[in-house]
Amino acid sequence: MHVGSDLRPRRRSRFGLYAVPVAVLIAAVAWSAFWFFAASQVGVQADAWRAQEAKAGRVYDCGDRSVAGYPFRFEVRCTDPSVMLVSQTASPQMAFVARLAEILVVAQVYDPKLVIAEFKGPATIAERGAQPTLSVSWSKGRSSVVGLPAVPQRASLVFDDLAIDRTGGATPAPLARVNHIELHGRQVDGSAPDSPAIETVLQIAGGTLQDVHPLLAQPFNADIHARLNGLKDFSPKPWPDRFREIQAAGGSVEIQQSRIEQGDVLSVAAGTLRLNAQGRIEGELQMTVAGLERVIPALGIDKMLEEGVPQSTLDRVAPGVKSQDLSNLFGALDRAIPGLGKVIKQNANAGISAGINSLGTEATLEGKKARSFPLRFADGAVFLGPLKVAQIPPLF
Repeated sequence: MHVGSDLRPRRRSRFGLYAVPVAVLIAAVAWSAFWFFAASQVGVQADAWRAQEAKAGRVYDCGDRSVAGYPFRFEVRCTDPSVMLVSQTASPQMAFVARLAEILVVAQVYDPKLVIAEFKGPATIAERGAQPTLSVSWSKGRSSVVGLPAVPQRASLVFDDLAIDRTGGATPAPLARVNHIELHGRQVDGSAPDSPAIETVLQIAGGTLQDVHPLLAQPFNADIHARLNGLKDFSPKPWPDRFREIQAAGGSVEIQQSRIEQGDVLSVAAGTLRLNAQGRIEGELQMTVAGLERVIPALGIDKMLEEGVPQSTLDRVAPGVKSQDLSNLFGALDRAIPGLGKVIKQNANAGISAGINSLGTEATLEGKKARSFPLRFADGAVFLGPLKVAQIPPLF
């Protein structure tokens, strides 16, 4: 009987023990080489993008730029950034410069077309070579864009605690305050590249606007879905030129859904607005409003008689009657019987309120009694039924 080597333990190969760690090490070295190479190209790609944007009139600059985010994303931090928007259509050429403290741009390696940015304020806006006229601050500011480096397919912009002030005077003058605001936009699928249709969603929570209308000076919430038709491109240009371009193309703003809430007042609206050849708004919105009686004082209708009826209103409702004659009549009534003129005015105001409440048809809006009626825009004038409540100046 022979005792051979078959009874001895066999030596196992150690290749399997080292294969996986070596493969991981090679992959890590390769990935690191890829990441650092890609990071080195960020500056090259950014400069190429800046050159392309400059041709369209958007000149970007960065005081200091750094790249981080290894291993799975790119974080590009830009301090003291600025953007100058140069109009290529205005004569003489106009330019506006916006500056802010810092921008952090983040892109994932596996999804480079999605870019997320965070903004650090405050920001200032000024004409080129002039002192800032607007100051903008916020607690959080961020955006996301899908589709870069080509024309963006979707974009979103979100700010918390947004404050816009007019500067240049002794003290800043507040223009707007918003607790939270979101703006989302996307190109409508199938729209022509040279005439893109844009769908937008604007959401505002706790917003106020000064120097626009007393109604907007009180906090309100808004949720507006709209579609803009008639754009030709996204190059920067003065708003009057942009509006003129949209009008010439037969463009419009389709308010697909609008919901605005302010205290006890709630309104929803939908319709289409356009610009005529004089730059004035035309169109109609079908509205449903709950709490309409609370809007009357803000529109100033109830003070119309107290301060004297405008002659233009009398010419429509009582041709031949002069505003001064009506004021003299109220004064004479007060002298003859103290308080009589005031009583007549109050009754007239009540009649106006009743007349407005009789507009349109009865409706229910989110469980509240409401009225449905058209809000008409004719050559910039805004009509609530037969009553003119505002006049919007031409947009170009």
